[in-house]
Amino acid sequence: MANDYFQFKQFTIRQERCAMKVGTDGVLLGAWTAVTHARRLLDIGTGTGLIAIMAAQRNPELIIDAIEIDPAAFEQARENANNTSWRERIHLFQGEVQAFAPPHKYDIIVCNPPFFINSTKNPELNRTLARHCETLSHEDLLQVSDNLLLPEGKLCVILPVNEAKHFIELTQGKKWFVNKLSTVYPTPDKAPKRQLIELSKVKKHLIKDSITLEIERHTLHESYANLTRDFYLKL
Repeated sequence: MANDYFQFKQFTIRQERCAMKVGTDGVLLGAWTAVTHARRLLDIGTGTGLIAIMAAQRNPELIIDAIEIDPAAFEQARENANNTSWRERIHLFQGEVQAFAPPHKYDIIVCNPPFFINSTKNPELNRTLARHCETLSHEDLLQVSDNLLLPEGKLCVILPVNEAKHFIELTQGKKWFVNKLSTVYPTPDKAPKRQLIELSKVKKHLIKDSITLEIERHTLHESYANLTRDFYLKL
């Protein structure tokens, strides 16, 4: 059973009202996305607010909008953001992103999209994931990002390897370009489980690399430790 909260170096994430708990995927995307020179960021499906809060910590000039469709998760994310020292730069919105019409566009959109893996161990989580998958398809995400990004803005996502392949295929012919692709391995001797993808409408030299999470059980690999050093307590 997951804890009701997750303690990071500079903030705490409460999660008792969120079906989607703090996990490696969110931490990876929050730490991996390049935010240094950005002014505005949109976090789609913010859940606990983790990625939005990580972005606020990493760039003191960044203004973050975060949207969440689930009312309970939205309230939790708002409380988590309000309990940080960056609360004035994080703005929460509740509703479908397809209907979101902000007065400005974004340098970065981040999304840790739901993916549905059927498991009888947690039927409540299964229902939540299935519902979220129905409300934000990959096609929807690309269309929303096309509408809300600045011309040189970028979309950053994390997906299981098979879904990442499908997602990249969807971008073909739609003037999206993959600028960076990081493949995530659980350990050095296991098959990759996730891919981090950065896309934009500007074609650049493709950067491909890899991140390994652990050398062995409970021992972080150097690549993951370096990426998350500003966040995890024990690093």
